[in-house]
Amino acid sequence: MIALAPKRAMEVRLLEATDDPEEVICRAARNDYMSEFNAALDFEEAMAGIEGEGLEEKKRTLIGHLLDHGHFGPFEHPQATFAVEGMSRSCMAQITRHRHVSFDVQSMRYVSFDDVDPEAVEEGALVVTPPSVTDPDWVGRNQSKGPVDEETRERREEVFRRSVRNSVEDYQELLELGMPPEDARFVLPIGTGVNVVMSMNVRMLMHVADMRAAADSQWEIRGMTEEMLGLAAEWCPITFDHYEREMKGRKNRLAP
Repeated sequence: MIALAPKRAMEVRLLEATDDPEEVICRAARNDYMSEFNAALDFEEAMAGIEGEGLEEKKRTLIGHLLDHGHFGPFEHPQATFAVEGMSRSCMAQITRHRHVSFDVQSMRYVSFDDVDPEAVEEGALVVTPPSVTDPDWVGRNQSKGPVDEETRERREEVFRRSVRNSVEDYQELLELGMPPEDARFVLPIGTGVNVVMSMNVRMLMHVADMRAAADSQWEIRGMTEEMLGLAAEWCPITFDHYEREMKGRKNRLAP
């Protein structure tokens, strides 16, 4: 059995991505309207006739035109792979609904909490702690009450941490009693953190952002998606600059 070390707060990294994604997007788009074989041309030749001074400006013109006119096919070619540490099982249930994203999820059949102190339930350790546990002013979606007083907030935290601690203790006892980890894990909270690797193309990332970076999304998946968008803005800058300025929040527009 592999022992699972205590987790930090969620971290998102760009693990691998298509080199020069915006050249790939532009070449794919130009291919649709050229008589020549695109791959036989250098990029400057392939972009001939596109408005702009220099290749960067031409890329900005073409990519903006594609996005504004709903020609999303070329954005399906560049691919990015993200590694996420400390995603709750609750968040995982939401993101894995996106069927055009590829996932690998840390197994709770082979990775266990059997040597972790059940008292270690602070933020980022073992179980993701929702902000409403520690912030009396936090107001979430579908919440029956608004901000609470400090006494109520303290009681929330007491109940939350007691429940997590009891779940981990019960899980460890079941392991000691010989229950298979794949069965013992049923008593662990839905907030248990796991590590996930996921891959998607540029169009799919924009669609995920439309759905999961929206103001009414759950706080954890919204924060994760915003981090992914920040990494994507460095990797594919023209595309995601245009997306942020002109398109973000138009739900389902880029749905595959």
